Amino acid sequence: MNMMTGTTPDTYLRIKGAGKTYPSQHGPVVALSDINLDVRPGEFLSIVGPSGCGKSTLLKCLAGLEDITSGGITVSGKPLAGPPDRMGVVFQRDVLLDWRTILDNVLLQAEFLGHPREQYRDRALQLLERFGLKGYEKRHPWELSGGMRQRASICRALLCDPDLLLMDEPFGALDAMTRDDLNVELARMWQETSKTVIFITHSISEAVFLADRVVMMSRGPGRIVDVFDVDLPRPRPLSVRESDAFGVYAQRIRHHFAELGVLKE
Repeated sequence: MNMMTGTTPDTYLRIKGAGKTYPSQHGPVVALSDINLDVRPGEFLSIVGPSGCGKSTLLKCLAGLEDITSGGITVSGKPLAGPPDRMGVVFQRDVLLDWRTILDNVLLQAEFLGHPREQYRDRALQLLERFGLKGYEKRHPWELSGGMRQRASICRALLCDPDLLLMDEPFGALDAMTRDDLNVELARMWQETSKTVIFITHSISEAVFLADRVVMMSRGPGRIVDVFDVDLPRPRPLSVRESDAFGVYAQRIRHHFAELGVLKE
């Protein structure tokens, strides 16, 4: 990973010329090419794009789980080398441990970071209550629905109060009503805490509803093709999706992807 200069006070995370190439017996596979993006502190950034455009690969690189092969990434002005401090990650699958209770699954984050479990027990219980899981603390993951399991995984990611929250299509496998409910709760939590959130999704409406800015990616190789501000007032009720202003943003994304041959208009 190349060294980079420090960020400005208005930049929390900077991606400069980042690329990712995987070796293959048929030749190198370029997953990401020349990714450039500055993320402001406390910003909610949605990344939307078709399958295979490198969204998840980019998130793994930001999480320090994979190294980029060109360019650089800095967090708080420091070159990224492994998982950043004060980071939480929520994956598409909840990755809960079936042999642990829900409370113990949430507390796993503290154990992983070497913190005393009891120091975070009250916060874990507060988070479970906030995300509608009060009374399920002693249940096991296999006793819960998919939506409830994903709520628990969000609680786990938030346990140690991270500054950066990375979310990789966390609601993609949920039914529409549960997804809407979690969208509203996530937006409310973000407004109260001002965490920096990078949220990957296939859903155009979800990307617009949640974000301060939307990043559009296209494949072949994965690259950023557009970034734009979402100027909709907060807090945003679900009904905002029926407004003309919301429709303009959603149509901009659809039209751009249609021009790239990803969607049909």
